[in-house]
Amino acid sequence: MACLGVFVAYLPVTTVSASLPAIQQALGASTAQLSWISDAFVLPMAAFILSTGVFGDVHGRKKVYLAGLVCCAAGAAIALSATSVEVIWVGQAFSGLGAAALLPTTLALISDVVPDFRERGKFIGFWAMSLMGALAVGPLIAGALLEHVSWRWIYLPPIPVALLAVVVGATTLSDSRAAAHGRHLDWAGQITAAVAIVGLVYGVIEGGAGSFTQVRVVVALAAAVLGGAAFVVVERRSTSPMLDLRLFRSPGFTATTLVAMISFLGLIGFFFVLSLYFGMVQQLDTLQAGWRLLMVTLPALLVGGPVGHLLHRTSARILITGGLLVVTGSLASLLTVGADTSFLSISWRLILLGLGMGVVITPMTATAVASVPYPLAGMAAAGNNAFRQVGGALGPAVLGTLLTTRALDTLPGHLADAGLSAADQQRAVALAESGGPGAGAANVDAGSARVLAALGDSFLDGLHLCLLVAAVLTLVAAAVGFVLLGRPSPASLDAAPRAGRGGEPAREAVAGARP
Repeated sequence: MACLGVFVAYLPVTTVSASLPAIQQALGASTAQLSWISDAFVLPMAAFILSTGVFGDVHGRKKVYLAGLVCCAAGAAIALSATSVEVIWVGQAFSGLGAAALLPTTLALISDVVPDFRERGKFIGFWAMSLMGALAVGPLIAGALLEHVSWRWIYLPPIPVALLAVVVGATTLSDSRAAAHGRHLDWAGQITAAVAIVGLVYGVIEGGAGSFTQVRVVVALAAAVLGGAAFVVVERRSTSPMLDLRLFRSPGFTATTLVAMISFLGLIGFFFVLSLYFGMVQQLDTLQAGWRLLMVTLPALLVGGPVGHLLHRTSARILITGGLLVVTGSLASLLTVGADTSFLSISWRLILLGLGMGVVITPMTATAVASVPYPLAGMAAAGNNAFRQVGGALGPAVLGTLLTTRALDTLPGHLADAGLSAADQQRAVALAESGGPGAGAANVDAGSARVLAALGDSFLDGLHLCLLVAAVLTLVAAAVGFVLLGRPSPASLDAAPRAGRGGEPAREAVAGARP
């Protein structure tokens, strides 16, 4: 049931990403609005994942698991009926809230059933394979549907899967809780965390779409800074913190949390711009783009299970650092892609990227859970996922902003090189500035081949900048993992009892500190 839950949670990610060009064409959405389609899902996930983890620990994980599935089904139903971008945002937000309930709960269910961290690594490998499986089939489902029906129907598949999981889970799952020890929902922490996350992402997206000197953007970024500072103060003083800041005394937890946030910022942002590249520059339909995205997700899916078995023989430091270096190399190799890059030429680079991702995800999650005392495993899993989703929310925002800014900066030069008149140049620039280069391409006349070529070239300039930034981010994440995962755990955490099943202490070493 844990694997089915995480499959439902992540199915909308690549299903929607692969469909962004179709949604843009149908609704005339700008690049900023497309960013919000992705972030409307990720933001609730990042903002509420810690609270849902605490709620499950205190009131029962089965309840939170079932509620998460219902939210995912409801969100998909709302988006299925959408006639505007704004309604899609609402549906995506409901689905993101459901995913926020499912991610920590599914990992906590695994930790409860499998307390031995060596054995647990294998099951977390299955969990990671289910996650990657959802990412793998999403583009193919979207492509197959868009061949025959409207883009809205991409939201249909999660509904029956989620409802089936509700029925099976309600009848087969036994409820579980963590030792409460007076724990309760941390409303002050929840509010300050939500303000910080939403303010940051809103400021980046709207600042990139307009100007970072706009009053609303400055206010949003200031609220993010103040909200983040308030969150730290609140959590340090809380008797029942949403995120116990003492977790960061563990190098394993700190390393995997930073790696998750930095790497997902680069990778989710990369998927966002890659889907636009396939649709706008290469003029591929959704199914053709889906096959190319499968070159990333399928290798990651295939290596997830074997990597879980390797965890008790190979250190997480080697797996995480090595996998991130492979991802960095693959992103750097994509810097040479152009409008006419063949499927064969691009596929080996995407396969390399997927292999690197698959090697990283399982040990990153397992190390975050195993590197803290057992009673805090649920909080550690939720915290790791929360920072991962913060990175995932910032990915489309940051890279979407870089893409638009770079493309618009270089567009006038490409239009001039194409030999267009001054009037045609001004019209093309105005269209691109009002909705981004993708919207500009969607609104030019059918016969304006030179305008389309210039827009494509400017988009490639933005894409190459995004790839460079994503490669640098994953390289930084590799360095963080290599340094922090090589440090021994402090005595305060090593000596902390890990209450195993039946109340017996589990004398497990911190996975991230293994030689």
